[in-house]
Amino acid sequence: MRSSPFWLLFAAFMIGLDIYVFQIVKFLMHGAAPRTKGIVSVTYWVVSVLVIVLLFLLPYLNLDNLQKGLRSTVFAVLVGLFILKLFAAIFFLIDDIRRGIQWLWGKIFFQNVEAGGVQSSPEISRSLFLSWLGIAVGGSLFTSLIYGFTNKYNYKVKRVPLSFPNLPEAFKGLRIVQISDIHSGSFTDTDAVRKGVEKIMALKPDLILFTGDLVNNKYEEMLPYMEVFNKLSAPMGVYSIFGNHDYGDYTSWDSAEQKRNNLEKLKDVHAKLGWRLLLDEHVPLQKNGEEIALIGIQNWSALKNFARYGNLTKAYAGAEKYPFKILMSHDPTHWDAEVRPKFGDIDLTLAGHTHGFQFGVEIPGFRWSPVQYVYRQWAGLYREGKQVIYVNRGYGFIGYPGRVGILPEITLLELG
Repeated sequence: MRSSPFWLLFAAFMIGLDIYVFQIVKFLMHGAAPRTKGIVSVTYWVVSVLVIVLLFLLPYLNLDNLQKGLRSTVFAVLVGLFILKLFAAIFFLIDDIRRGIQWLWGKIFFQNVEAGGVQSSPEISRSLFLSWLGIAVGGSLFTSLIYGFTNKYNYKVKRVPLSFPNLPEAFKGLRIVQISDIHSGSFTDTDAVRKGVEKIMALKPDLILFTGDLVNNKYEEMLPYMEVFNKLSAPMGVYSIFGNHDYGDYTSWDSAEQKRNNLEKLKDVHAKLGWRLLLDEHVPLQKNGEEIALIGIQNWSALKNFARYGNLTKAYAGAEKYPFKILMSHDPTHWDAEVRPKFGDIDLTLAGHTHGFQFGVEIPGFRWSPVQYVYRQWAGLYREGKQVIYVNRGYGFIGYPGRVGILPEITLLELG
């Protein structure tokens, strides 16, 4: 049985969580009619048992045989139900801690005044407000996750003007479109994906740069979308790099040779799309007799959970002579770990990888996502001295088949 200890522990945790949350559900239904109480109780436990059974069976199921849209939706609903109960339980726990402290204080206090005739501390009632607040917060998060299904193809164009004093005059006004994290293996709507490509081309870019994760695991995932993405073109070309998912590290292979063949065929996919795949190398970009360098490396991460395939020293060699340099590096942790300390003349770094967690809040003057506790640069523009990094929020999605607050992105960088 695959990963049985994990699933058994998680199922046990879910059972405990279900029992705990149900006590609050009963409390909130205290004044309801018996019929209503029965319907709520039966519904609660039918759904909870189905979820726990499914979680227990997951290690035995070959989910690859499920239609991928259904697979992603089932997974997202399971996660959503877990989040609903978990966040609700946090508020219930706060209330229980409050009640415990009050009870303990009352116990100590009333023992000290026993001579006054008081026999025991008063009962501390549960807070109706905190209980409903927990249900409301958990329910809001669950509803948001369900609503997020509708946003996974809601591509937003982010226009980013950038000024660099050392940018050659010929490149002033250069329009670069950056896309990242296509994750073609997650797509289920070809027409929706095509509309995103049409949106890119309507921007009339001079240059298109793709910063990795074309597939989830296997090159075949891209085949249904070849006639969509081969429409991407620009006068100065379309360039691409590999991301961590492109190497096939997150799936099973019959042999190491099969995995290597998959990577070679993915290289062919880039070529057939008309994209110039950069593998630890740089190329000059020319305009009106002037040149800048475009550097592209394979995936390189400062985090232990992700592999380091890239070699920036190799890719950079010979690029010293160019007055302006753009680096394509999939994982933004590369910027603080190696780019800034060792390659101070790389002016602009373009990354992706984080997806902005596909969940968060972005409003004028404020933005938040859980991913910011893992990645210092997780979405948008960051500056340190003369160096700049832009982290694209991703064109596609993986795992959760949706977007809440952090929408899929097409970036238009306008250099000046």
